[in-house]
Amino acid sequence: MTSPHDDAPQPTWTAPGSAVPPPPAPPVVPPAPPLAPPDLTKPVPPGAPPVAPPVPVQGWGGQPAWNGQPGWGAPAPSAWRPPALQPGIVPLRPLGLGEILDGAFKAVRANPRVMFGLSAIVVTIAVAVESVLRWYVAGLIDGAIADATASSDLFTESDTDGLGSALSQVLAAPITTVVTTILTGWLIISVSRSVIGQKVSPREVLRSKRIWLVVGFTALLGLAIAVVVGAYVALIVLFASQDLVGLAVGFGLLAGAALFVLLVLVSVRTLLVPPALMLEGKSFWSTVARAWRLTRGSFWRLLGIYLLVSLLVGVVTQIVVTPAAILSALVFSDPMGLEFGSIVVTGIAKIIALTLSTTYLASVVALLYIDVRIRREGLDIELARAADAAAASR
Repeated sequence: MTSPHDDAPQPTWTAPGSAVPPPPAPPVVPPAPPLAPPDLTKPVPPGAPPVAPPVPVQGWGGQPAWNGQPGWGAPAPSAWRPPALQPGIVPLRPLGLGEILDGAFKAVRANPRVMFGLSAIVVTIAVAVESVLRWYVAGLIDGAIADATASSDLFTESDTDGLGSALSQVLAAPITTVVTTILTGWLIISVSRSVIGQKVSPREVLRSKRIWLVVGFTALLGLAIAVVVGAYVALIVLFASQDLVGLAVGFGLLAGAALFVLLVLVSVRTLLVPPALMLEGKSFWSTVARAWRLTRGSFWRLLGIYLLVSLLVGVVTQIVVTPAAILSALVFSDPMGLEFGSIVVTGIAKIIALTLSTTYLASVVALLYIDVRIRREGLDIELARAADAAAASR
C-alpha cells in the first residue's frame, strides 16, 4: 500500500566529492490556443444553453480584441472635453461660419434698443437729409441745364434728361457713407458687450469718442482710393488723347486688374480696423498697424465670409428697394424719383434696407474681430474673466 508521498521523486544519494547531477527539467506544457469567437451562424442544438454574443475587449491602440488579447492599428478614443463657456451670444472659442452668421442675429435680439432702435433713428435722419439735398440739388442742376440747352444748339433737353438726378445722388452719397460708418462703430460696442452677456445702453454708445477715429480712418482710406483710381483714369485719358490707343487699352486692362487686386487686398487687411479702434484704447496708427497684422494668415477666411455676408445683405437690400422703386415709377409716373411721393416711398425702403444691412454687417465684422483674436491671442480667456467679473458684480 502506498501513500501520497510515495509518488513524489526521491533524492538520489551520491558519494562525497562526486558531482551533483542537475535537477530534472520541468515538463513543457504547450500553451492553450486562444479561444476563437463563437460562431453565431450555426444553429444551437436543442437543450443547449444560449450562447451570448462575444464582447470585444479594448486592446492596444483602441483595436477591439477577443478574450482580452490586445489589438493594433486603430486610434484610441478621443478624450472628453468640457463644452466651451458661453455667457453671451457665441461660445468663447474659435467660431465657425454658422456660429458667426447666427451670432449676428443673436446680437440684434440681445440688444434691440441699440441694434434696431438707434440704428433706425440714425439712418432715418441720414436718409431724410440726403433726400432733401438730392431734391434741392437736382432742381438747381436741372434748372441750370435747361437754361444752357435753351441758348445752345448743341444739346437738347432730352440729351440731358436725368443728369441732375444722377449728379445729386453722387453729391448726397457721402452723407450715407459717413452715417453708416459712425453707426457701424457704435454697433460694434454693443456686439462686443453681448459676447460676454452684457447689454449697453444707447447713452453709453453715444458717449464713445473713439468713433471719430473710425470716421477719420474711413475718410483717409476713401481719399487714398480716390487718388489711386483718379490717377489710373487720368493716365488712360492721357494715353488716349495722344492717339496711343493700344497703350491705353493695354494699360487699362493690366493696371485695372492690378488695381482690383490691390483694392481687395486693402479692403480685407483693413476690415478689422474699425472694431480695433472702437474696442482697444491705443493710438490711431498703432491700432491700424495692429489690425493689419491681425489679418495675417486669415486673409482668405475673412474674404470668403465677408463676401458671403455682403452677397446675402445685397440680396435682402434689393428685395426691399426694388419693389419700392417700381411702385414709385408706376404710381407717381416719376422714373427719376424726384417727386415728393416718390421720395417718401423710396426713402422708407432705403431706411429699412440700410438699417438691416448696416446692423448685420457691423455684427459680423465685430464677431470676426473677436474670432481672430481668440485664434491668435487667446482672447477667450480674457472674455471669460470679464464675464465672471460682470456676473459677480450683479
